[in-house]
Amino acid sequence: MHYYYLKLTLSLLLCLSFAPPIWGQEICDNGLDDDRDGLIDLRDPDCDCPEIAPTSLIPNPSFENNNCCPDRRAQMNCAHDWVQASEATTDYLHTCGWMGWPDMPVPTPFPDGEGCVGFRDGFFAVSGIDPNPNWKEYTGACLTSPLRKGVEYRFEFYIGFSFTQFSPAIDVTFFGSPNCNNLPFGNGDDEFGCPTNGPGWKRLASVYVGGSMSWKKVQLTVTPTEDMYAIAIGPSCAELTNRTQNTYYFFDNLVLAERSAFDTPITQTEPTCPENSTLEVLDVPGFLYQWYKNGAALVGETMPQLSQMYGNGTYEVRMEEPGVDCRVSEAFNYVEPDRTHVQPLTICEGEEIRFGPQWLSQSGSYIDTFKTDLGCDSIVRLELVVNVDEPDTQRVKVYPGEAHRVGTIDYYNPGQYSPTLVNQYGCDSTVYVELSFYDLFPPTGFTPNGDGVNDFFTLFGNEDLISIELFQVFNRWGKLVFEGRGWAPNDPTTGWDGFTGGKPAPEGVYVYRSSLLYEDGKTRITSGSFTLIR
Repeated sequence: MHYYYLKLTLSLLLCLSFAPPIWGQEICDNGLDDDRDGLIDLRDPDCDCPEIAPTSLIPNPSFENNNCCPDRRAQMNCAHDWVQASEATTDYLHTCGWMGWPDMPVPTPFPDGEGCVGFRDGFFAVSGIDPNPNWKEYTGACLTSPLRKGVEYRFEFYIGFSFTQFSPAIDVTFFGSPNCNNLPFGNGDDEFGCPTNGPGWKRLASVYVGGSMSWKKVQLTVTPTEDMYAIAIGPSCAELTNRTQNTYYFFDNLVLAERSAFDTPITQTEPTCPENSTLEVLDVPGFLYQWYKNGAALVGETMPQLSQMYGNGTYEVRMEEPGVDCRVSEAFNYVEPDRTHVQPLTICEGEEIRFGPQWLSQSGSYIDTFKTDLGCDSIVRLELVVNVDEPDTQRVKVYPGEAHRVGTIDYYNPGQYSPTLVNQYGCDSTVYVELSFYDLFPPTGFTPNGDGVNDFFTLFGNEDLISIELFQVFNRWGKLVFEGRGWAPNDPTTGWDGFTGGKPAPEGVYVYRSSLLYEDGKTRITSGSFTLIR
């Protein structure tokens, strides 16, 4: 019996020793993994914040509640709480019935649910009907609660586009009225145009948007100057001109609420000094705030504005209206700006430059912090280069009468020179110049007697003489007796053979004139005399 109880006790002890520990509930504002599941604060499902979407002041904002299924155009009466705001009729589309014009199809699926509204901006290209540029279709509703004077509201909605030729970019306009009795407007007049052509309507805001076979989500911000009880939305008041094609668009999910009811974005403050910049969200009285970085709570950061930045990372803020709802902002990816100003500087060898508290005379990268006139930190990285005088040797050839310029000095005669110049940094720059002439060796005469020796007259030089571009020979009376082009120098078998007009030229003194190409790409003209001996 005792053995049985001992065995049972040991079994229980073994089970307990290998059982996982039981930790507490995740606390969502301490930056710790309280329940030891590897997930901290916002990244832990225990801290889910069930966001509540803003309640639209527009009734039936997605056109889902319907009194009937539309079977043709112009049946806004089928959409609960909506009216045919203009005499030019908008169309109610619903998956339970009519889905619009076949040639101007609606992009599917709808952004929200099964219903939407189609509207025109102008009426053109319809057989048997005159064009009507003021045919403007508007959707309207009486609000569940008025837009109050001086309160900022946000209006978010989807606009749909059919094919580009039917749905060019459009200026969507939002109108308001202080009295629901102003709906509908333009009764009996399909050329009435926009709501402001009649009494009681004001233009509140507009947005220009385009697309093709797609839905675009847009938003408007408006602060009314008086209480508004009814709204209308549709095209702008501008009369369309030069149009030959019908235009058609769609609306869905029209959410109108106070700005504070939406996810308020995080913005970066712009203080006098950039290093004091932080993040902030809209300050809503009565709301509680908690800031997070990379999902972990920043303990103590419970105000609409962060007291300081905590380095690079993803920042979020949880906003809670006690007993009502909570929401988490969109993430803000913060990258700390590089406020370092790079200053390149070159000094001469032997000079010093003061940088902050230190004197510098060696090349290198140096960093210090200074104060601007506004008292802000300015981080400066000095990229210092010490310019060392490293003499440059130039070996140059010129033709007699030519000059080689170094700085502002011209050198004409062969020799060695060492001028000291001032370079772009104001430092001494020594140049060693070795100047010489191009060598040319013209014979003083030749004997064109066919013995294979000295039978041609040509010019000789060093390897820097590339070619004889032009060679002319004149007799003592100045008559041209020979001309040759483009032959190689230093070739004793090339040149003037002593014949002119097919006959041997007489003995005597002749003059030559030649254009010579040298290795520097320049041609030089030279001339001289020689004797023809027979």
